[in-house]
Amino acid sequence: MNFDFADEAPKLAMLLYGVVAFVAVVGGLLLLLDVVPARLARRRQARLARRRQARLAAAAAAGTPLEPGRRRSREGLFALFFLLPTVLMLGIGLIIPAIRTLVLSLKNGDSTQWVGLRNYGWMVDRPEIVDILWNTALWVLLVPLLATSVGLIYAVLVDRARLEALAKSLIFLPMAISFVGAGIIWKFVYAFRPAEADQIGLLNQIWVWVGGEPQQWLSNPPLNTLLLIVVMIWIQAGFAMVVLSAAIKAIPTDMIEAARIDGVNAWQQFWRITLPGIRPALIVVVVTISIATLKLFDVVRTMTNGNFNTNVIATEMYNQAFRYGQTGQGSALAVVLFILVIPIVIYQVRNLRRQREV
Repeated sequence: MNFDFADEAPKLAMLLYGVVAFVAVVGGLLLLLDVVPARLARRRQARLARRRQARLAAAAAAGTPLEPGRRRSREGLFALFFLLPTVLMLGIGLIIPAIRTLVLSLKNGDSTQWVGLRNYGWMVDRPEIVDILWNTALWVLLVPLLATSVGLIYAVLVDRARLEALAKSLIFLPMAISFVGAGIIWKFVYAFRPAEADQIGLLNQIWVWVGGEPQQWLSNPPLNTLLLIVVMIWIQAGFAMVVLSAAIKAIPTDMIEAARIDGVNAWQQFWRITLPGIRPALIVVVVTISIATLKLFDVVRTMTNGNFNTNVIATEMYNQAFRYGQTGQGSALAVVLFILVIPIVIYQVRNLRRQREV
């Protein structure tokens, strides 16, 4: 294959423009966030020093003691300068859409008439929506518990072991894969072929080796929901392992050595020293995974599209709003999802405040 620079010149020019624009934007941000505040701070210090020298000279000339002057702090302006972009993006990207979604949940499917709380009553009256809520509850119950447990066990087993970095990298690798990519990978693992055909799915091949018949794993409820949960655990266990491993290493070594001198075995050390020492990290991991699980969409959408009784709130919200054209019902599901996330966020905020007070 011959590469002609003349033919590819427009593409190379666009690539060069992109690189230049990227460097300009990143350099501008670095200049704005680093150089400009530092320069303003130096100018302010120099101005305050000149004012103090002038006041000292005036006081010495008048023979009076120097009175403390009122210093007008500009910390509030600096804080506003840095917080204003975040507040604007938060308002545009979160607050305004949340208010609009709440308004849409009180209207009909095409948002032309007010229907009040009828969309919320629809969720209670429809058996399939109740099943979706139960599926979501099963996800939120199992994924944080099992992913955190797997991450904790792995972090304890490989702590200060040989090839610790390599062992941690292996379980952390799924975190580098998108949820869609993970769903595609595991869809191949669960793939089904008739008994007379060669199996391309790893799980069915193993099942055939042990004497079983190939199964359509993703079509058999409630087993298919549990198999989807395995995918989420596979992804999130690496996050739990990294956070909990760092917390374990932060436990004072003198405490561990004192416990060993007192004759504490490994099991007692785990329950009496390690687990209490990493409790704040455990809470952070469980809360973070719980929120991610509540918002789960990609894995279910990629692997089953919500069919065979695998729907969760996020996928049904998408279906109602975009596939069926029922904007009001989809918005009502979005509001319910938002309400379910709020208590977890409030708990996490209070927990962080208590940690800072301690």
